[in-house]
Amino acid sequence: MKPNLSFDFALPDTVRLYLDHIGAGIPIRELARREGAHASTVMRKVRRCEQRREDPLVDEALSRLGKGSAPLGTKDDPDMSLNLRPQIQQIDDATLTREGLRILRRLAEPGAVMAVAGDMDKAVVMREFPDGKTARTGVVDRAIAQAFAVKDWIACRKPGRIAAYEITAPGRAALKRMIDEADLARQSEAAGLAEAPMPFAAQHRDWDSRVVEDKGSHRKIRYNVAESPIALMGRRRDKDGKPFLEPDLVRAGERLREDFELAQMGPRGAQNWERFLTGGDRGGFRPDSGLGEGPSQARDRVAAALRDLGPGLGDVALRVCCFLEGIEAAEKRMGWAARSGKIVLRIALQRLKRHYDELYGPGGRLIG
Repeated sequence: MKPNLSFDFALPDTVRLYLDHIGAGIPIRELARREGAHASTVMRKVRRCEQRREDPLVDEALSRLGKGSAPLGTKDDPDMSLNLRPQIQQIDDATLTREGLRILRRLAEPGAVMAVAGDMDKAVVMREFPDGKTARTGVVDRAIAQAFAVKDWIACRKPGRIAAYEITAPGRAALKRMIDEADLARQSEAAGLAEAPMPFAAQHRDWDSRVVEDKGSHRKIRYNVAESPIALMGRRRDKDGKPFLEPDLVRAGERLREDFELAQMGPRGAQNWERFLTGGDRGGFRPDSGLGEGPSQARDRVAAALRDLGPGLGDVALRVCCFLEGIEAAEKRMGWAARSGKIVLRIALQRLKRHYDELYGPGGRLIG
């Protein structure tokens, strides 16, 4: 006799609202009052979850959650003998974390997919290697795979009699959080006392190292490459496998951002940098406006760079490099066509690199 499964993990908001509305029959407006949100927002979340039912695993999981998980032999089934009551298998957050570390790690490998057949109780992780050979790297219960799909950690990329699933961006973030939590737990056990863990903040960090010059010597520092939009774009590659933004262009954009941040240091933290976005007043600083304007040298470097870029190029560099706006948001704010901003940004960074090369020479000197 198969065990009765019980889902007891934290559900995403979209799934929770969908089950409350469809399964429990709670009206949208009552859910909106409960959540403190507009009714249209709740409706969009419910519809988004409904659209996900095209995924076989999501549909199975929602059907299971909608029916509930009351064990047999209770008041819902009074005729069932206690001796025949099946064992309850709970799938909770601890189970998902344990299985997620094992399965999501395999799915994150290049060429890995999860194969799910309609009549099988197990899902299999398969990986195709560069030489064309395929190997099985993991096996997981179908119910666990359903939970992964509900959490949006995996998504169906090839439906059919044998559906193929791949790890999603939220799945990679969840895996990174699980690994960080495990590392922090081991460090706490080894040290006996550790700082409070921040796994949800750590999942959005991507550490890298670079060498900087410090007082005539060179030292290696660690920095978060996921902090800046241009750093993320520098990791993307085109069809030829070449990076969209070369490392020199990324460094030029980061240099502008560092100067921009230095220019805001001082007693006055809130400054109006929007005047950079108008052609007539670009770089129009007032040297007698007080110390709250920030270090004058950093202000002068930012103003000189933006003047050299000119309108348009300077605007997109300021928004993406300094304001840390996404390229899509910058396109909308400036009224540009979709997917045109990244081309203009690359041209701006090329001009910015030339500006720094002409001013300081190749490689440049440290800022500050």
